[in-house]
Amino acid sequence: MNTATSIDPASADEKRGEPNVSAAAPPSVPAVPVAPESEAYFNRELSWLAFNERVLAEACNEQYPLLERLRFLSISGSNLDEFMMIRVAGLVGQAQRGIDKPALDGRSPTQQLTAIREKLAHLSERQQGIWRDLRRALAQSDIHIADEQRVEPAAHDWLEAFFLEEILPIITPQALDPAHPFPFVHNEGMGLLFTLTRDADSEQIVEMILIPTALRRFVRVPGDIAGAGEAVYISIASLIQRYAKKLFPGFTIQGDGLFRVLRDSDIEIEEEAEDLVRTFRSAIQRRRRGQVIQLELEEDFDPKAETILLEQLGVHEAAVIKTDGMIGIDGLAEIVEEDRPDLKFDAYSPRYPERIREHDGDAFSAIREKDIVIHHPYESFEVVVDFIRQAAADPDVVAIKQTLYRAGSQSAVINALIEAAENGKSVTAVVELKARFDEEQNLKWATKLERAGVQVIYGFSDWKTHAKIALVVRREDSGFRTYCHFGTGNYHPVTAKIYTDISFFTADAKLGRDAAKMMNFVTGYVEPHELELIAIAPLNLREEIYRRIDTEIANAEKGKPAAIWMKCNQITDQGMIDRLYAASDAGVQVELVVRGICCLRPGVPGMSENIRVKSIIGRFLEHSRIYAFANGRAMPGPSAAMFISSADLMSRNLDRRVESLIPIRNRTVHDQLLQQVLLANMLDTEQSWWLHPDGSYSRVRASGKNGVKPFNCHRYFMTNPSLSGRGGALEAGAVPKLSLRRGRAG
Repeated sequence: MNTATSIDPASADEKRGEPNVSAAAPPSVPAVPVAPESEAYFNRELSWLAFNERVLAEACNEQYPLLERLRFLSISGSNLDEFMMIRVAGLVGQAQRGIDKPALDGRSPTQQLTAIREKLAHLSERQQGIWRDLRRALAQSDIHIADEQRVEPAAHDWLEAFFLEEILPIITPQALDPAHPFPFVHNEGMGLLFTLTRDADSEQIVEMILIPTALRRFVRVPGDIAGAGEAVYISIASLIQRYAKKLFPGFTIQGDGLFRVLRDSDIEIEEEAEDLVRTFRSAIQRRRRGQVIQLELEEDFDPKAETILLEQLGVHEAAVIKTDGMIGIDGLAEIVEEDRPDLKFDAYSPRYPERIREHDGDAFSAIREKDIVIHHPYESFEVVVDFIRQAAADPDVVAIKQTLYRAGSQSAVINALIEAAENGKSVTAVVELKARFDEEQNLKWATKLERAGVQVIYGFSDWKTHAKIALVVRREDSGFRTYCHFGTGNYHPVTAKIYTDISFFTADAKLGRDAAKMMNFVTGYVEPHELELIAIAPLNLREEIYRRIDTEIANAEKGKPAAIWMKCNQITDQGMIDRLYAASDAGVQVELVVRGICCLRPGVPGMSENIRVKSIIGRFLEHSRIYAFANGRAMPGPSAAMFISSADLMSRNLDRRVESLIPIRNRTVHDQLLQQVLLANMLDTEQSWWLHPDGSYSRVRASGKNGVKPFNCHRYFMTNPSLSGRGGALEAGAVPKLSLRRGRAG
């Protein structure tokens, strides 16, 4: 591509904007010939593993504080667990049933499993190597993770007392022999096997201890015992191993070993299920007993005990991972909680938009005056909560309708909906039971909402309702007015602090009418006709994006400016990828910011040479979906067609979920999303990775030419107010203006 990007130094504030920034083009790589059809796409599963490798790489980022690096290592572990429980489990099921349907890249399920396991072995080895490095660095910072052999004498008495008083009463040794049925090991369950010899007659037996899920993974030795300024942790498993003789008097311990089990955790629901609530409650129970997908073992696990485990769990050898390091990397999240601010990112408090403050906190008044975008987590999620709270208390509000996909275990939004129902308002909540791993929590919320008088709808049995919409109908002097909130992220108080998402508030009558039709579609299966602005999946969202891409193709063929900028989490849909290939072939300049899976192969001459793909991994998890099309004028510019969406470019989002695509027509909001949010993502050099035609990723590097400095989009957003939320009290020049610099990149 022939475009480089920079911040205009004349308009950027040194303190706020990191001026004069350039993002170079991807490093040159050998040209890749036009790929055959099966090689035109990357494999979805291998692309996901590449994403997790980028997450893991942040654990090696020496620019980050030490405990934040440990957090990334832990996240890479929990990510990998979910991948095994869902994606690998699905492939195993297909292979077992003899299903040979190829993936987008032409690989069969068996071929994919072979490739995945090769990558997994490397990824697991790398995780353990990074853990060893971080463990040494933590020790140098007075945070020690001990094991059963390395405990200072001063801590021994305390640990022994803790074991006898807190651990011993709740663990249960069980002999493994014909008289004792093999115990059930739940998903993500950890256990210890001990090979023992009875002192009286030298008989050998094997004992199992399952570690209760109620226990934390680590015990922290009290500071007054560990030593001033010292933090000492020991895992529960190591503690049990250390004091195992207390469990087995009269026996000699010949060997022991820790293991961990991952099971198939996907939930399949029959389309003809008559009672979704009852069906999901049953399915959640079944999930806990799913097929074993992976067994993790310590490297020196006793061979006899290993044989028993493999036989009893029905594990194929290919699903066994042995390690000489830590089992269950995700458990390191407990160490990250250590109270060491010096080893973490500086605390950040999101801004509450000045524009709403100027209206004395009256969200309706502020929205009525002008549309507002809230950029999370830089701007507070409390704005969304206050919107619902105000609606619940306002005597002029007559109805509230809202979709709930993930709301968390503590939800102010749900409490506000309950308050609204108790205040006599008509409240409708669409609760999605099929939100993976949140099914049980959503069932609890649905029950609580129903008891308060909220009309709870579960949506479609075969489609997930993934759109994030809340609408409030208010009685005003001019009649009823509908206020809407459209989001790219969930109504979840925890993820709103760490995910980058867009909340769009509007009182636009056309959007309000479309939102009402969309809610009726979900609650009553009334397919909307004559939508004015919104596109809805699975009805017409795909077609609307196709139409916009085709317009860019036509403009390119006419010699007009043509460009597509997209920011999303995943691109896997073949039809969408092929459309973007066609755009590239026509000369449309395509810039994609794709955090996770990307099956599109960029930079291939004759197929995708006009497409660049980057991924941003940093302090905050990129989650917003923003789609922009040049529309016949230079990009970025006021004529661009701008949309936010709940949907990624995946077949499941476009064809099997209820999603929304919302056009942005307000000029200030349009400028904020295009010239502030999207452009800053394009400019980022400190957290970005280029995707190359061969499927590899490399970090973006600032060019260093002409005094150009690196640029961090997260830092930019943290230190600058948003355009639509800044309010009249803040001068226009307070937000550095980002701009593109035309010319040869790199």
